[in-house]
Amino acid sequence: MRSIPFLWKKRWASERTAARMGGVSGEEKEKGRPALQPTLEVCLQRFLTYLMAERDASAYTLRNYQREVQEFLEFVQEEGVSDLNQVDRAVARRFVAWLGSQGYAPASVARRVSEVRSFFRYLQRIHWVVANPFERIAGPRLPRRLPEYLTQDEVERLLAAPDRTTPLGVRNAAILEVLYSAGVRIGELVALNVSNVNLEAGEIRVWGKGAKERVAFLGRPAQTALRQYLEYVRPQLAAGRKRGRPSPALFLNQRGERLTARSVQNILQELAHAAGIEKHVTPHVLRHSFATHLLEGGADLRAVQEMLGHANLYTTQIYTHVSQRHMRKVYLQSHPRAGSDEPADVSDQPTSPSQPMSKEET
Repeated sequence: MRSIPFLWKKRWASERTAARMGGVSGEEKEKGRPALQPTLEVCLQRFLTYLMAERDASAYTLRNYQREVQEFLEFVQEEGVSDLNQVDRAVARRFVAWLGSQGYAPASVARRVSEVRSFFRYLQRIHWVVANPFERIAGPRLPRRLPEYLTQDEVERLLAAPDRTTPLGVRNAAILEVLYSAGVRIGELVALNVSNVNLEAGEIRVWGKGAKERVAFLGRPAQTALRQYLEYVRPQLAAGRKRGRPSPALFLNQRGERLTARSVQNILQELAHAAGIEKHVTPHVLRHSFATHLLEGGADLRAVQEMLGHANLYTTQIYTHVSQRHMRKVYLQSHPRAGSDEPADVSDQPTSPSQPMSKEET
């Protein structure tokens, strides 16, 4: 464990950066928390070091795991546990019940259960515990919400919103085009360096969750917008840096520094308002729109999975529900024997005045 001091220095440096971006420092998070027994504290620190060193977890992810796994350790400490091998399924169930009694939303309970399950899975892997008591403990069942997305008309209005006669407008147009054309996550976008861009091939190289590398594609409008930004605007922004080496970042702010995720979110919301879009538009909404429009255009689900960088096809399948809704609407509007002139979702229509349509029929 010689590497731990260096790794933790790196982690706290990342957290200080996150705090400057509007987050909360690690010190502030720990105020008022009871001290853990040394054996439990060592387990927590070993796990967090693993997340950072091997899983390349972000400072945001580390803060969540630290806070929420520590919450579990404080709970079992109150139960008289000093060795995590003492935690059995009965203790695990009591913890889940306790979470529910604290007023957490079902999604928050499910996330905490998943995090503690991962914690035990890691400790089991390094032989610090014999069993994982959370392996078969399920959190509350969550309804699977359909992703919010923009229509193609709304996307066109959003892409037209930046004032391309100004330097920042050119930069913002390039940001929007890359988000929609490549379907990248906000963290992937702000982490891009100039060296990751191949305009001739229409490709960018991104590093997704778990430091997985993939190639994302740029359409012609995105290539044009990005070329204009790189040739005419980025050099001006880079000149604003007063000290240190020039930033390698693709997207810069007016001080010549890497643009933050929060800045991109603010830019997007301002442009959505200017475009008259009433939906709450975030970078992830554009990512959802990218996937939905691909499937509506006939793209293969496996190909969309690869383009999104999803490890599991199940994660991508949520978009098929959205595209099926679109196909049903097209069918009702277009087929001469569809039996309805209305584009409403037939799952909302009863089969008879007294009998609602069953789930199987939808």
